[in-house]
Amino acid sequence: MIVQVGFGQNNTSKEITGQIFEQSTNVEGVNIINNTTQVTAVSDAGGMFSIVVKEGDVLVFSSVNLDPFKRRITMEDLKSGSIVVKMNAKEIELKEVIVNENANVTAENLGIIPYGQKKYTPAERKVYTATSTSVDKLLNAISGRTAMLKKEVNVEKKEALFRKIEYLFEENYYTERLRIPVADIKGFQLYCVDDAEFAVSLDTKNKTMSMFLITDLARKYLTILENEK
Repeated sequence: MIVQVGFGQNNTSKEITGQIFEQSTNVEGVNIINNTTQVTAVSDAGGMFSIVVKEGDVLVFSSVNLDPFKRRITMEDLKSGSIVVKMNAKEIELKEVIVNENANVTAENLGIIPYGQKKYTPAERKVYTATSTSVDKLLNAISGRTAMLKKEVNVEKKEALFRKIEYLFEENYYTERLRIPVADIKGFQLYCVDDAEFAVSLDTKNKTMSMFLITDLARKYLTILENEK
């Protein structure tokens, strides 16, 4: 008789309250199901819920943003009438980013600009804008702005050519083959990009022509250095 009473007490159902905690994400709308009785509940904005349980029941907690969690109800839970549940936010694996996945997508094939339309550098766009209308052309001619912008384009082009020649030859090519002193290499490179024919060879990536022209340019530059002494 004592055993039966004790068994009956241990299996008495009781409604308890609970609260779900997770610091980094929302705990509202977590589904709670009693795996034994299939009774369900849903947490509110504060993570609070209530559900009918008995000792030994297993509660299953699930949400789209939280890892699944199970909690077995103990006699202590029933006595206190409440439980605290700590859940963990799901780790979302990001899709691998492929940098060149849309390498063939351009403003032309997207229909933003017509095919074959000239593409301007920043300095060239300024010149185009400054000379695009007759009024602008007149005002900018008076102010000298157009001339200034055209100089910007020339400077921009020379900077691009200078970057190309920097990587075209090793330092020992200048010193051993062309006899240019180390201290004068940068000055010689600037001298070369000022030569129209050599600039074309750089622009067209014709290294053979560049090597042919640079030999004569080196001879002339060495003469200039000699005269400056």
